Amino acid sequence: MASTSAPAASASAGEAGQASQQPVAIVCVGMAGSGKTTFMQQINAHLHGKKEPPYVINLDPAVLHAPFESNIDIRDSVNYKEVMKQYNLGPNGGILTSLNLFATKIDQVLNLLEKRTAPPEPNDPTKKPINTILVDTPGQIEVFVWSASGTILLESLASSFPTVIAYIIDTPRTSSTSTFMSNMLYACSILYKTKLPMILVFNKADVKDPSFAKEWMTDYDAFQAALQEDENNNAFGGQEGSDGMGTGSGYMGSLLNSMSLVLEEFYAHLNVVGVSSLYGTGIDEFFEAVKEKAEEFKRDYQPELERRRELREENKKKAREKELEKMMKGMNMAAGTTVGDIKDDEEEEPLSPDEDDDEDMDEDDREGLQARYEAAMQAEGNTVPSDASFAKYLHTQGR
Repeated sequence: MASTSAPAASASAGEAGQASQQPVAIVCVGMAGSGKTTFMQQINAHLHGKKEPPYVINLDPAVLHAPFESNIDIRDSVNYKEVMKQYNLGPNGGILTSLNLFATKIDQVLNLLEKRTAPPEPNDPTKKPINTILVDTPGQIEVFVWSASGTILLESLASSFPTVIAYIIDTPRTSSTSTFMSNMLYACSILYKTKLPMILVFNKADVKDPSFAKEWMTDYDAFQAALQEDENNNAFGGQEGSDGMGTGSGYMGSLLNSMSLVLEEFYAHLNVVGVSSLYGTGIDEFFEAVKEKAEEFKRDYQPELERRRELREENKKKAREKELEKMMKGMNMAAGTTVGDIKDDEEEEPLSPDEDDDEDMDEDDREGLQARYEAAMQAEGNTVPSDASFAKYLHTQGR
């Protein structure tokens, strides 16, 4: 018996572990030309090679040929060119409108994700659970990040799965201090807009080693030295001095210096990896960062998301209660004016004037008038006949 109970216990523990492990959604964003689609292809192939195929979602309606297969493709639901033609839009407007149309079906997307990422049934051990969800976004990064549809899609994903933003950076085009700082400011804005954990992915490491960027983010003096070198090389459009060195631009140098101080706290909350989407180097390091950020999501971000969700529900409840209170006040006012006059054909007969007066009386008034009626009936010389009703007596008293 001991030999059979131990495997059963371990099997149940394994099933509990699978049930408790939530798939991680990786949302890849990046500027046009940063190698985002190639990076998506590389991490997709990496997971397939480990026999852990991901669930892939393509949110770029304008892409003609994707180098990977998607489980959910926005192009299957929305015709980008028809949207441009029908609404008389340009390329960016067409992408934005296509995303807005797709966002109306987000509940169906979540239902599909929850079905595919559910733990396998005990009677079907061949079905492997999906541990990773990959989301490819349009190259027009602002169209996705700053649109209402992008917010809906990201918040819906984050409400069901740990969600991580992978911000893809073109390393060769970030080698100067000004372009580096521009990328960091954009990444900072995305982080605080989405309120989700972020990984900075310095792509094209085979062309330019991203170690300089990691050094600039961790060593303030190293960035200052690089900034001074750019000023001396007249990188900011300054005038050339008598010694042949550039005088630099005081405004640009001061701005970049200030930004480097401001972003010091921002750098502390980021994971930075260098990858080559062409050769696949750095992909293992990237997925280690994903695991770390997924735990950070559960620890730091999920409670905040739940608090915001509860706050929205509470505000909705208060709004409903306020509307109900207004409606009830309106009904009370109507009941005293015209609602009481509406009768259905099958309702009982309306009360006679005498009975109507009797029904409208307060209970205290009724008892007092009853006593007066009985006293009046016993008094001598009373003009009210003995068979008169209480209601008729009320009319004789001017009630």
